[in-house]
Amino acid sequence: MDFVNNLAMGFSVALSVQNILYCMVGVIVGTAIGVLPGLGPLATIAMLLPLTYALEPTSALIMLAGIYYGAQYGGSTTAILVNLPGESASVVTCIDGHEMAKKGRAGAALALAALGSFLGGTVGTALIASFAPVLATFAFNFGPAEYFSLMVLGLVAAVTLAHGSLIKAIAMVVLGLLLGCIGIDVNSGVPRLDFGMLELADGIEFVAIAMGVFAFTDIVMNWRKEDSGPVEAAKVTSLMPNREEFRKSWPAAVRGTILGSILGLLPGGGATLSSFASYSVEKRLSRNPEEFGRGAPAGVAGPETANNAGSQTSFIPMLTLGIPSNGVMALMIGAMMIHDVVPGPQIMTENAPLFWGLVVSMWIGNLMLLVLNLPMVGLWVRLLRVKYDIMAPVILIVCLIGLFSIQNQAFEIYLAAIFAVVGYLFRRMHCEPAPLLLGFILGPMLEENLRRALLLARGDAMTFVERPISAILLAIAFILLALVLMPSFRQKREEVFAEEEA
Repeated sequence: MDFVNNLAMGFSVALSVQNILYCMVGVIVGTAIGVLPGLGPLATIAMLLPLTYALEPTSALIMLAGIYYGAQYGGSTTAILVNLPGESASVVTCIDGHEMAKKGRAGAALALAALGSFLGGTVGTALIASFAPVLATFAFNFGPAEYFSLMVLGLVAAVTLAHGSLIKAIAMVVLGLLLGCIGIDVNSGVPRLDFGMLELADGIEFVAIAMGVFAFTDIVMNWRKEDSGPVEAAKVTSLMPNREEFRKSWPAAVRGTILGSILGLLPGGGATLSSFASYSVEKRLSRNPEEFGRGAPAGVAGPETANNAGSQTSFIPMLTLGIPSNGVMALMIGAMMIHDVVPGPQIMTENAPLFWGLVVSMWIGNLMLLVLNLPMVGLWVRLLRVKYDIMAPVILIVCLIGLFSIQNQAFEIYLAAIFAVVGYLFRRMHCEPAPLLLGFILGPMLEENLRRALLLARGDAMTFVERPISAILLAIAFILLALVLMPSFRQKREEVFAEEEA
């Protein structure tokens, strides 16, 4: 009965005129971002964070969430029509989706992608509504030691699943932890790493790091790319898959839903990992694996369903445990902190309307995407013809205005500019910046729970292994590290990321 009452509360919040409007804005912006190559949800959410200061917390989170799962829809459109993935999770869709388009089945491929995404998003949302309260209830058994171990596991998993060199990923996490230490220490009142600057007394502004490392760096990297000329898209005729295409795709969609829902829960998981894993599974299970790469419907339906299911379920650990499973979820935690909302098990008791309103809005947003996206295919293709030389200055101006509006001073702009340079150097050195953001978000919480646990144990560090849940979490983190050191695992990891970047 409580579940029904909670859903009723969620619908009352999500169906308000204001939240419906912001949900629509989020999914449309997200779709546009997914369509445009080079602009991803990470950079876009970082750009829009300052603009959410004036919004109600629920409206802000509904809009930002819509951008994230909307980008998964949009990425498939250009992947199928022009063989150009707008979003990293849609790279796999290019392989068979564009082949279907070249055979005159572009409309069918788009319909399979849209229906699969809606299925994955709906099931993912249902899982959030069903299992998040259970996980939150379990999380009430967590003390400081358990939270410390959980955050250690999150950071280890982020390192394990980060692209590129493990040493570089570890360096990114450590740098993020150090940046999180800047400011006045809460317990002692001693300033740390502030270099005598009053502006750093409260620490580095989260938005400045996110916008500098992601948004500004993406602008610079995309501006450097040469214009490839006008985009030629495949023609869209019928939007209905035939019986054979539907027969081959629906089992893949079901498997993609299950796989994406599970991988979305894992630290470092989410849409991209889910789509690549789904494609690999479908190719191995197929009776005719030679069809993959030549326009196999399962190669479209499986990954597209998986990436949306993964993007939805990645909200579960973020909302219930306060642990971001990927870079976008780290930004979502930052957005919640901006609005004085603390993610974790208490969110369902202290901010029940926000939690259930956000959950219900995800289903509404997925329904909006299904209804809006297919009729707007022509608009999205025309959007690709807008030159980046025109878009980039507009994006940059919006970012600068947003940064200045945080404290009505230029210091945040200077910080973002510094981090833009740092982020550009990271990209040139093939260092993934997402672990840095995770380290920055989790660092202060990691330190706080470490101190609390040691104070309660009177300085006895054995408390972390004597408490069963904490010991299990640390054991999992240790196993992950051991796996990374194994040559076979390291070689397989490099092969997966090489395929993803191809």
